[in-house]
This record gives sequence, structure tokens and C-alpha cells, in this order.
Amino acid sequence: MNHQDHHVFVESDEDDWAWRRRIRANPKAARIYRIGVFVLGLVVVVVGLLLIPFPGPGWLIVIGGLAIWATEFERAQRVLEFVKAKVRAWEQWIKRQNPFVKLLAGLAGLVFVAAVLWLTFHFSGIPGFFPDGLENWMRTTARV
Repeated sequence: MNHQDHHVFVESDEDDWAWRRRIRANPKAARIYRIGVFVLGLVVVVVGLLLIPFPGPGWLIVIGGLAIWATEFERAQRVLEFVKAKVRAWEQWIKRQNPFVKLLAGLAGLVFVAAVLWLTFHFSGIPGFFPDGLENWMRTTARV
């Protein structure tokens, strides 16, 4: 890539954020925008927190909400970097472990998910769309 191509690329990157500079140039628009980012991030974080006990991407959704906040709030950026560092550290730790420890970690995760599902179905009931055979097994064998 020659110098001129690089210059065009940089200008293109800067133009991608021109809308944000225009918003920040107007104090009222900037305040409304920050409030909107806060509310959107809050909704995403709360939904993620509500989903944490269930199998699925609860924590990922929380981190997504934190990433939304991090676009406007420095404290959220610091928290997001902290979380990313801890997730990377856990990932690296697991990679260094022998297969038995990896198996135990996986089994612990499965036991946790099974316990959450059992508690969920025990207190909220078995969904009606489950096949009859599965529902019968859950009532008799799993004692949901």
C-alpha cells in the first residue's frame, strides 16, 4: 500500500466517526446521546443479568452491555478491560491444564447448567412444547 492509499484509509476511518464528532459538538445532543447510550447499555446489562442463571449467553450479553457503555464512559472501559483480561487469563489457565482438569471443569459447567435447568423447571413448570416422553421422564426420573 502506498502512502496515498494509507492516507485514504485513515480519512475513511476518521469519516466513520464524523457523526460522533458532530453530536459532541452540540452540548444538548451530546447529553441526549450519552443518556441514550446509558439506557441502551443498562437494558442490555439487565437482560443479560436476568439470563445468567439459564443456559446460554447471559454473561456474554452483560459484557455486550458493558461494551455499549464503554463507547462513552471511561469507567465502563476500565471495567470491560478488566473483564477481558480475566476471561483471557481463565482461557490461558484452562489451556495449560491436563485433560483431566479440563474434563472436571467441563463437568462442573454441565452440572451447573443441569442444576439451573432443574430449578427453573421445578419452580416454573415444564414447557408445554416439550415432547410427552421427555416431560414424563422429567417428572418421574428427574423429579421435576
